[in-house]
Amino acid sequence: MFAVVRTGGKQYRVAAGDKIAVEKLAGAAGDTITLGDVLLAGEGGELADAAKVVVSAQIIAQAKGEKVIIFKKRRRHNYRRKNGHRQQLTLLRITAVGAGGAAAPKPAKKAEAKPVAAEATPATEATTKPAATKPAAPKPAKPAAAKPAPAKAAPAKAAKAAAGKPAKPAGAAE
Repeated sequence: MFAVVRTGGKQYRVAAGDKIAVEKLAGAAGDTITLGDVLLAGEGGELADAAKVVVSAQIIAQAKGEKVIIFKKRRRHNYRRKNGHRQQLTLLRITAVGAGGAAAPKPAKKAEAKPVAAEATPATEATTKPAATKPAAPKPAKPAAAKPAPAKAAPAKAAKAAAGKPAKPAGAAE
């Protein structure tokens, strides 16, 4: 019997006895895990109900994949960046692919977080500082200051106009 399972964002076609390398899964070498996301299952040319199929596997080892080099370059700008990456992998040996139904062990669900109580505990009350009891005094209002009248720059222009010369525009160059 074969099955198509999804783990780590990738899909794998597996059968009993196969060895596959998948993205890192929690567990140590020798642990048995269940691959719960079965997409398709069948035997020969016939398909089975994927919801009833369970794929169990044994962890062979936790390893790293080959190094991938990332090199960026921009011509004529003296820009070069070199990085490397090694993906964390888990090597699995598929032990069984079969109809497990309700008797098969299901993957463990994550524990739900309990809601936090609205009241503070006595331990946290002792560690907090007491609030200041001094009332805030209102600030006195600032008196409005009288603004001085703008200085007149017009007498120079008026003198030129009286002399018979036209005044230059503000942005004109000499």
